[in-house]
Amino acid sequence: MKDITSLFGSMVFNDNVMKERLPKKIYEALKKSMVQGTHLELDVANVVAAAMKDWAVENGATHFTHWFHPMTGTTAEKHDSFISRAGDGSELGSGIIMEFSGKELVRGESDASSFPSGGLRATFEARGYTVWDITSYAFIKDGSLYIPTAFCSYSGEALDKKTPLLRSMEAINKQAIRILRLFGDTVTQHVITTAGPEQEYFLIDKEMFYKRPDLVYTGRTLFGARPPKGQELDDHYFGAIKPRVSAFMKELDEELWKLGVLAKTKHNETAPAQHELAPIFTTANIAADHNQLTMELMKSIANKHGLACLLHEKPFAGVNGSGKHNNWSISTDTGINLFEPGETPHDNAQFLIFLLAVIKAVDEYQDLLRLSVASAGNDHRLGANEAPPAIVSMFLGDELTEIFEAIESGSSYQNKEKQPMQIGVSVLPHFPKDTTDRNRTSPFAFTGNKFEFRMVGSAFSIAGPNIVINTIVAEVLRQFADTLANSKDFTNDLAVLIKKTFNEHKRIIFNGNNYSDEWIAEAQKRGLSNLKTTVDALPEYTSKKNVELFNKHNVFSEAEIHSRYEILMEAYCKTLHIEALTMVDMVKTGITSASVDYQRELVDLLRQKKAYGGTTIDCSLEEHFLYTISRLSASLYENLVVLEKAIIESKEERDILSQAHFYRDTILSAMSQLRFVVDELETIIARKYWTFPTYAEILYSVV
Repeated sequence: MKDITSLFGSMVFNDNVMKERLPKKIYEALKKSMVQGTHLELDVANVVAAAMKDWAVENGATHFTHWFHPMTGTTAEKHDSFISRAGDGSELGSGIIMEFSGKELVRGESDASSFPSGGLRATFEARGYTVWDITSYAFIKDGSLYIPTAFCSYSGEALDKKTPLLRSMEAINKQAIRILRLFGDTVTQHVITTAGPEQEYFLIDKEMFYKRPDLVYTGRTLFGARPPKGQELDDHYFGAIKPRVSAFMKELDEELWKLGVLAKTKHNETAPAQHELAPIFTTANIAADHNQLTMELMKSIANKHGLACLLHEKPFAGVNGSGKHNNWSISTDTGINLFEPGETPHDNAQFLIFLLAVIKAVDEYQDLLRLSVASAGNDHRLGANEAPPAIVSMFLGDELTEIFEAIESGSSYQNKEKQPMQIGVSVLPHFPKDTTDRNRTSPFAFTGNKFEFRMVGSAFSIAGPNIVINTIVAEVLRQFADTLANSKDFTNDLAVLIKKTFNEHKRIIFNGNNYSDEWIAEAQKRGLSNLKTTVDALPEYTSKKNVELFNKHNVFSEAEIHSRYEILMEAYCKTLHIEALTMVDMVKTGITSASVDYQRELVDLLRQKKAYGGTTIDCSLEEHFLYTISRLSASLYENLVVLEKAIIESKEERDILSQAHFYRDTILSAMSQLRFVVDELETIIARKYWTFPTYAEILYSVV
């Protein structure tokens, strides 16, 4: 059995390694920069780089790469070896040495025009910089030293997801410290946002994957009739893990542990072939790095086990989609969770003010939270099986809701005592029952000492949602601090602020069933927004209110906001364009031939039966299927023509918003009509003619 304690972090240039390998003064200077955000001098960087290189080479690395998070949503890396010519390099046979300088560690250069920039960079303006994020440890993977970096343009605009995430973390740190000082906390020097994303995913057989062009090109099935058995029996959830999947999970855990990723929980999810991995909380920007690593390793390790990992939000229609529940909290550098209610939350004013900051932020910036999870893929998931609706609301639970209602009404609150859980079996151990239940249908739920943002899609970088949460909460904390800063009667003014804030924003709290039709009507009465699709949500990015918010806290400039709006809109259109082209290709090269071949078989059989027995032999079965398939084939052709025509029309000149509307209203509609016909044909055409693996074959192929 492997020693997990020695395995964990063995491929990370972490604090223990730095202490061991760096001179004390260099280590202290580096830690000061990491903790306080001070400038790192080049002489310090040179010593760190040399130690990092020696450690990396000893662990089998030959190259280094600046690893960053461009606006593609994935990661990027360019690898350079450590080798340099020995001596002055004048003689070819002089040999090599392994070198790595502080300059190479701290800064790299990449072609900024080759990544999405949303107009921030022209094609001919190529220069971009990668800058070492010293708060996220370097690590070794696949024989290379990976250095986590931020990515910016020559003119200083952020071209990545990490830079604004770090900015948002600083924004909430600044405002949270102001609140803590008002409560008499003079010890805390830094407030940290933490995250722990639960990652859902599907595992299918690799051979099945490569027989489905839609999965290969788009990550989801564009066709597929429902199998006889789906998730109706709830027998997959938390069920025994199949041997191939278990072997995959074991290797994934070990590789993640080597890289310092706190992989904690693994289990089968609700849908067939669906699973989940959940980590322990860590600092938000490191959690974002770790989640990107997790998704990359899931794909590569699955391949080694003859599997394919699907991270699309809705790879299969009619069964659960995959989310990434973003668990978010705030902690001090002294280890205090600011969302920990304590034994008597009604007496914990500091907890209540931080909790109210989130309530007010979620209510006032519903649009930003919604657009932070907007994508073509997530549109298929939100409001479908087991995913929250597009309406943003909050779950607090009965106890906290009653506390705020008592404060609002001016009545006294009787603290609820924890009751022993009554199961009815005396031999089972006794344990206290929680004072409130959980709500798995809520988009934004308080779950004890953290919030769970359930709307995030499985393929997303968690940077975007956390940027929004950090910034909107920072803004409300700023407002609270400004209100209380010059208070002459802090206790009274605080009570007034708590009461007023809850009264104005309680509409966002809903502890009931978010899946119900009644809630949709109720949310409308409350004035909550319902931005159903990406095309509805993304324009909110550039609203005056939101531009001012991000500018005020130095998270995004106006140019950076508009660039991200352009990038996300273009990604939406391009995604649907690729899906439409894939659909046309599959119909023309596979489904049409299956339909024709089966019809030919039926016609031949009918001809033979009638030639043999005339009208004495019953041919009703063959005639029924032939008529049905012939009718569906005609509809197939008609809908194919409609989709192809729409694809041609999509090339017409339009502004980006009009183009997105065209793809949603015309292209996606044509795709849905074509899919309906194909799925009907799949249920009738003989399996030997059907070119592509069915849902039943895909979802139940892994044993």
